Amino acid sequence: MILNKKTWKVGELAKQTGLTVRMLHHYDKIGLFSPSQSSEKGHRIYTETDIAKLQQIMSLKQLGFALDEIKRIMENSNLNPVEVIKVQLESVKESIQIQEQLCSRLERIYELLDSQQEVKAEQFINLIEVINMSTDKYFTQEQQEKMFKQLELEKRKQYVSEWLEITAKIRGEYEKGIPPENLTVTQLAKQWNEFLDKLTFRDPEISKAAERYYKENPEIQEKFGVDEQLSNYIKKAMSHS
Repeated sequence: MILNKKTWKVGELAKQTGLTVRMLHHYDKIGLFSPSQSSEKGHRIYTETDIAKLQQIMSLKQLGFALDEIKRIMENSNLNPVEVIKVQLESVKESIQIQEQLCSRLERIYELLDSQQEVKAEQFINLIEVINMSTDKYFTQEQQEKMFKQLELEKRKQYVSEWLEITAKIRGEYEKGIPPENLTVTQLAKQWNEFLDKLTFRDPEISKAAERYYKENPEIQEKFGVDEQLSNYIKKAMSHS
């Protein structure tokens, strides 16, 4: 809870809001959201006005706008914060209705399958995780069905595991300062991309949606160890493969 707080350092703001420091730095880097003041010791700090701006940014993001679109909207002097809240409120209400329907259907399916003991708990957990990701604004229903229903659980786990191993190897080369055009790096980047193709079924539309999803959610990138620097490194290596 924030009480009588007038300014925040980046770490404090991240802790209070649940955002990551990496995300706030990313927003600062692209000119979307930056601290407006500096302390006597030179620390960049956010003000209450900044917090109000951040709320508008997160509301627009929740509504499905891309970061570059949000930046253009925020630069519009005619932006009405009340209207942003109103639209988001309507969106949240609609989302609640959808989630309630999903919950009801999941309960019915669970009861049917559980009584027959045909589905493992792990599969239910995976299903709930997928539904809870709230990726509707990035992937169409058809794309989600293709990604999460056609690919068996164990096979997807294997692909992700091997993809993460290759990611770790590429990061090792990057941290050692090996140039992206190095043969070892280009071969690893090629393998990395091949596993990514498997996970997206070599579907260019799914790949495009996934790229937008990870770009706009750097905390997810951080979870998989692929930050913006490593992503650019891999792209450069791919251009030489």
